[in-house]
Amino acid sequence: MMNSITLPARCDRAAAEAVWPELVAALGSGAIRIDGSAVEHVGQAVLQLLVSARRSGDGAHITPSPALEDAARLTGLTAELFEESEL
Repeated sequence: MMNSITLPARCDRAAAEAVWPELVAALGSGAIRIDGSAVEHVGQAVLQLLVSARRSGDGAHITPSPALEDAARLTGLTAELFEESEL
């Protein structure tokens, strides 16, 4: 079973600090599913956290909201965050 983490609507630095321990705990047990479908605002700290989650362990599948997709596009992180990697 895949671990699941749900991001809050406002993903600022405080949200990154709150989600970090949950993410670290989940990393050791397979791929992570990150539900970002409710995100309305996302800051750089959470984008960095998501990139780290994708690159760590077995990776992460992120379900984005339109705001999260926009932030990824503006920062050039669309492929890094949302495209499935080839095995």
